[in-house]
Amino acid sequence: MRHRKSFNHLGRTSSSRKAMLSNMATSLILHKRITTTVAKAKALRSYVEPLITKSKEDTTHSRRVVFSYLQDKFAVTELFREISSKVADRPGGYTRIIKLENRLGDNAEMAMIELVDYNELMLKEKDSKKAKSTRRRRGSKKKAGDQTSAPIEELVESVEEKPAEETEAKAKSEEKAETKIEVKEEKAEVKTEEKVEEKEDLKPKEEKKEKPVEAKTEKVVDDKVEKTEAQVEAKKEKVEKEKKEDDSKKKKE
Repeated sequence: MRHRKSFNHLGRTSSSRKAMLSNMATSLILHKRITTTVAKAKALRSYVEPLITKSKEDTTHSRRVVFSYLQDKFAVTELFREISSKVADRPGGYTRIIKLENRLGDNAEMAMIELVDYNELMLKEKDSKKAKSTRRRRGSKKKAGDQTSAPIEELVESVEEKPAEETEAKAKSEEKAETKIEVKEEKAEVKTEEKVEEKEDLKPKEEKKEKPVEAKTEKVVDDKVEKTEAQVEAKKEKVEKEKKEDDSKKKKE
């Protein structure tokens, strides 16, 4: 009878239940993940987690206590060497139960129980979420008579001083830019004056060269005009001759 016994007997005697849980615990420690029914997974969680907590103190006594439950020296060494170092910062909750589909034969509820610190996919997701998360708090409105009014006034003064410094820096930068522009303009004016002087020196030579060119162009234009007049007169004579010939032909007819 199960009078005043809160744990699950799992349909077994005490000795067979302890042996089953011991074997399941050793396989969980060695393989980091096993698949079983939901009832056995819940019983195993309450059996294994106290042993993992015991492994945080690596002493001979704690090793002997854990070995009395597991009865496997390889599982004990794995637990105290590797698992205890990964679990050192975790205050309990070393295992995770993930429910799966029901078993085909008897439709029993199945689950996968695993050690939390050995699931690399979920650890990566947590790291990415931690990197992205940002917390922003809105400061509550405070009364005028609070003691915190003095620091706020100091902040306001510092904020007012910063724009003044920025304006001074901008003014200096603008003055430098204006001086640079003035220097460039002066250089440009000097260059233009030099070019004008060079052009004035070259003007008389160009005028001397241009005079004969103008005379030649006038002669060419006169020749062209005479030729065009002669051509026009010749065309007129031809037209008159053709008209006379036509008139004579008509009279004969």
